[in-house]
Amino acid sequence: MVASSDKQRDGSHDFDYLIGNWKAHVRRLPDRLVGSHNWIEYDGISNHRKLLDTNSNFEEFELDNAEKHLHIKGQRLRMYNPESHQWSIYLLDLDKGVLNMPPMIGQFTGNRGEFLDQENYKERAILVRYVWLNLLPKSARMEQSFSDDDGRRWEVNWICELSR
Repeated sequence: MVASSDKQRDGSHDFDYLIGNWKAHVRRLPDRLVGSHNWIEYDGISNHRKLLDTNSNFEEFELDNAEKHLHIKGQRLRMYNPESHQWSIYLLDLDKGVLNMPPMIGQFTGNRGEFLDQENYKERAILVRYVWLNLLPKSARMEQSFSDDDGRRWEVNWICELSR
């Protein structure tokens, strides 16, 4: 018998706060891992919905920078694994018909979610991290960071502020 303090936390509802429609303000660093500080800002929407009667959810976002005539759209699929007590986050490119692999894997601890994967960027292996912070009923923040030194240093390159 497992003592109650040894039980893993059920995180299956960790993303429930996101369900619904949000305004999104994004700051994006297009030149990454080169010491750049030239951010581009976007505004748009981020809509999240549950899939069927599960804890999985789907996000669609669409962002614009009117001044520079830039447009970003994307989709994410989030799925909870009740055995590992972790989430998998998949980026989708519906225009290209691509499901990016591997997924980001992670979980929430308190009011902070951290998700990691390893990817190739400019012909080298890097770590990619998503961090969800400041989770409130009418606001949330997600940061994406890259590390090219096995996680010793992280460069934030995408900051998304959501509001209702």
